[in-house]
Amino acid sequence: MKNNPYSTSSDPQKKLITILKKHSGRDSSGKISVRHQGKRQKRYYRLVDFRRDKKDIEASVLAIEYDPNRNAHIALVKYKDGEMRYILHPDGLKIGDKIMATENAEVKIGNSIKLKNIPLGLEVHNIELYPGQGGQIIRGAGTAAVVVGKENKYVHLKLPSGEVRKFFRESSATIGRVGNIAHKDEIIGKAGRKILMGIRPTVRGTAQNPRSHPHGGGEGRSGEGMHPKTPWGKPARGKKTRNPKKWSKIFIVTHRP
Repeated sequence: MKNNPYSTSSDPQKKLITILKKHSGRDSSGKISVRHQGKRQKRYYRLVDFRRDKKDIEASVLAIEYDPNRNAHIALVKYKDGEMRYILHPDGLKIGDKIMATENAEVKIGNSIKLKNIPLGLEVHNIELYPGQGGQIIRGAGTAAVVVGKENKYVHLKLPSGEVRKFFRESSATIGRVGNIAHKDEIIGKAGRKILMGIRPTVRGTAQNPRSHPHGGGEGRSGEGMHPKTPWGKPARGKKTRNPKKWSKIFIVTHRP
C-alpha cells in the first residue's frame, strides 16, 4: 500500500475494512461453480458507501486511495460530525474538496443528488435502481451515464453500452464520471500478476482430453471438429443463453446497438 503511486494515504482506515473471505469460485456445497478463480493474494475489503445516506452534512476529501477489490479508486471523506467513510472517487475530485449528499445540493462533481434535480447532459455514476437502495450500476473505472430526458416519474439515462433506460426520478446518483479512466489501458505484464489477482489459467478445449471437454481428444493437434461447445455441451457461440427478466424490458427505451 505504501508503494502504491495512486494512494495518498499509507494505510486504510481500520474501522472501514474487514476480512474478505476467499471462496475460490466454490459454492455453498464446496464445488467449483465459477471456473478459473483461486490463489488470490490476501486483501481487506474496504466498506464503500454506495448508499450516500448521510444527508445534508458536508464532507471534505482527506485522501484518494487504491482499492484492491475494484478497478476504480476510492476517496476517504470526513463529515463535519467526525464520521469518515469511503466513496467511489469521481474523476476530477481533489483532496480538500467539499461534497454533500442531499436532494437539492449544488450540481458539482462528487455530490449525490436525486435524478429529478440533475440537468440534462450531465454525466452521473453510482445510480440507484430503486430509491434508497444504494447505487448499483455505473461503478466501474471510467464509466458514466448521461441524463438525456425526463418524463413523468422517470428520468432517461444513456448507459455506456449505448442503451437508453428509464430510472425512477426519486433515485439518487453521484455527479461526474468514475475516476481511474486510464485503467483500460493498463498492461498486466505477466501471468504471475493474474494469479495474484485471483485469476487462474484458462486451458483450451482442444488441449484437454475427451472426458473433460467436447473438443478434447484426437491424434496430434486437431481442431474442434464440431460446432463450438462449452465444457457442458452447450453452444459456445451464436446462441443466446441469457433469460432476461420480462419486467426489466419496460424500463428500456432504446436497446444497445
